[in-house]
Formats: sequence, structure tokens, C-alpha cells
Amino acid sequence: MTLPRPALDPELSDLLTTMPLTTTLTPDLLAQIRQYPSTPPETFYGRRTVQRRELTIPTPDGTHLPLSIFSPAASDAAAPCIYWLHGGGMVMGDRLSQIDIPLEWLEEFGAVVVSIDYRLAPEANGSTLVDDCYLGLRWIADHADELGIDPTRIIVAGTSAGGGLAAGITLMARDHHGPSIAAQILICPMLDHRNTTVSSHQYAGDPGIWTREKNQFAWQSVLGQATPNPYLSPALADDLSGLPATYIDAGTAEVFRDEDVTYATRIWSAGGQAALHIWPGAFHGFDAVFPQAQLSREARHTRTTWLARTLDQLSPARSAAPLVS
Repeated sequence: MTLPRPALDPELSDLLTTMPLTTTLTPDLLAQIRQYPSTPPETFYGRRTVQRRELTIPTPDGTHLPLSIFSPAASDAAAPCIYWLHGGGMVMGDRLSQIDIPLEWLEEFGAVVVSIDYRLAPEANGSTLVDDCYLGLRWIADHADELGIDPTRIIVAGTSAGGGLAAGITLMARDHHGPSIAAQILICPMLDHRNTTVSSHQYAGDPGIWTREKNQFAWQSVLGQATPNPYLSPALADDLSGLPATYIDAGTAEVFRDEDVTYATRIWSAGGQAALHIWPGAFHGFDAVFPQAQLSREARHTRTTWLARTLDQLSPARSAAPLVS
């Protein structure tokens, strides 16, 4: 029996008809999708002159993970850093996927953007993926001077799978006493391997951007024979206290809606700060797929406004200002 679903936003619904959609994800379909290249990042540089560096960092097992670093050509002070983790269900995508989102923050705030090619499932599985992302965070903190960033203003951000991995490394940084994360931005994050919420069942059985069936395939690919842990599946974390300022958003018409709402609620219950936005009629990844849509523009603007306020509160000038009674 199909559960009732929130109606799609009319504009997004019309745009969605232009896309080839499937219900399931298979190894053969995954191999086809992986062949499509990401849009060149130069497309999104905007008004600023951007410097791009490419390098690799070694993992303990000898693998070298590519990093892309995007920096404003000129900066007067230590810049904030956006550490970007791409989406793709942890089975597809690369460090340039959805890169237009953090590059907007480079243009707006002069932020340095660092994005990593973490290893993908099923070729890699278990904790390998989140460990790769945490290694990248540690590298950024260790090379803050070289990158021209303020180590007290490192923002971890990601969409979908990248949002889940961002939540995971934020928990790791808390539990391992560093590196310091000033805020986390979790965009429609993939947080719970159990796939049992009402919203996951609502978006099953029909073609879509991301369905319950695709989600199950992805998590099976990631977990293999591994035991789930809270860093890989952050919804399992017993304790969500002590986390930095958090932004979470999702759509009403997507698989991850309920697990994302629950995660924000649990942060509040633990005494933390989380901004939660659930966009009416939005499907999974709507603002990445159709950034020109009115609802997408509103979502991006709201996210950027939150980041502006957060960075202002973290600014050295504000920190050094005397308190006024």
C-alpha cells in the first residue's frame, strides 16, 4: 500500500519531468552514472578571481586521496574555511560534485573551499569513508597557515551522503578532542542506515531522485559485512551534546526528512543549537539539481544568511570586542 505523500512544489514538479528517474539503483546503473563528469568548477567562480590547487594526501594504508583547494586570489586576513563533502549516496560523485554550493560562499565571504575525494562504496566500505573525511579535516587544521585560513573558523558542510559524513566527522572531532569545527552545515543529510522512518516508506515503489530502494542499495554497499557505528550512521549516536552550531535542511517530499528532523530535535534535547528548515514540496537534493527554481534560491539564500550570521559571531573583531554592560 502506497502511503500518502506531501505534494511537490509545482515548479519543482514540472522541472522533475525533464529528468530520467528510476526506482532502484543497481551495479550496472551505478557504473553508467559514474561515467558522467561533474560540471567544471570554473563555471561557478562568479565575480571573484579564484586560485585552484590540486594535491593528494596519504592515508595510513598508502592510498592517496585527491583534494581540490579553491581560494580567493587576494585576502587581507585569515579566511574562513569550508570543508566540502560531496553527495552521491557514498557510492558515486567526486570532489567537484555540487561544488557550486560552497563556491557561492567563497564568493560571498572570501572563504577557502577544500573538497576531498573520499573513497566510495562498494569498492571501499565500513568506516573507510568517514575515516577518509576525518583525515582531510586533520590535514586542513594542520596546514591552516599554508592555506591562509583561520583554524577557529573551519566549517564542515556537505549534501546528502556528504551531509551524513559531515555529521560523522563532527562527532569524531568532538570525541577525539579536535580538530576544532566552528559549525556544520548538513544539507538533506544521509544519517541513518536503518531506513525505517515514515518518510523512507513514503518514497518507496516509484521512480525518484532518491528512493527508499536506492537508499537501501547504497547502505548495503557501504556497510558490507561491517557493523554500523555512529560515525558512519550518525543517527546511532547516543549523545549529541557538545556539537558546534548546526544547520540542517531537507524537503518535505524526500526519504531523509524524518531522520533529519529527529537529528535536529536530539541536538536541541542535548542543549545544542540547530537551525532546521524543511522546505515544503521539495524533493531530495532539489536545490542542487535545479538551483534556478524559486524554492531552491530561497533555500540557498536562507542557508547563506545563517552562515553569514555564524561567521560574524566567530569573527576575530567580535571576539576581541569588550563586553558592554
